[in-house]
Amino acid sequence: MEITTELIKTLRDKTGVSVMQCKKALEEAGGDMEKAVIILQKRSAESALKKSDRELGAGIVESYIHSTKTVGAMVELMCETDFVSGNEEFKKLAYDIAMHIAAANPRYLKKEEISEESRAKAMEVFAPEVEGKPEELKEKILSGKLDSFFNEQVLLEQPFIKNGDLTIKNLIEAGTQKFGEKIEISRFVRFGVK
Repeated sequence: MEITTELIKTLRDKTGVSVMQCKKALEEAGGDMEKAVIILQKRSAESALKKSDRELGAGIVESYIHSTKTVGAMVELMCETDFVSGNEEFKKLAYDIAMHIAAANPRYLKKEEISEESRAKAMEVFAPEVEGKPEELKEKILSGKLDSFFNEQVLLEQPFIKNGDLTIKNLIEAGTQKFGEKIEISRFVRFGVK
């Protein structure tokens, strides 16, 4: 399949990754858009991993207030340099994450923040649902139910409200690849009128 500029533009619009990286991913995927997206996500994750030990020395605090003025959120998005933190696309990324937080209401930033007490209580709730299942499957089913339950509450694991094919973690990884620096959400807060 011919890799046209229109195909490259579509992938770039969908992922925000550079034109050159989109072209390479499309060539590698033989023009298949879905495969190219997966290739770029894989590369984003690899890029983020390579930069994971770098020092975060800059960042911004961004907020989002919903039009009803009854819910809002703030996020602190960190990066390595002022050059990136001053970039309009970086600010837009922070704004999108703040908007997501306002809409999705996560309780935790990452899985490691979930307490053993919370896990134990959730296990008590889901344990009756696996009663009567084969013994060798009980633990696997229960683990799947717990993962699903907590993924809905962990910001980095939530599907992004603007594109359900990406998680917030994928968004951060793509940002790391795009800006060439380690990017990380350090904290967030959500307010809502009851």
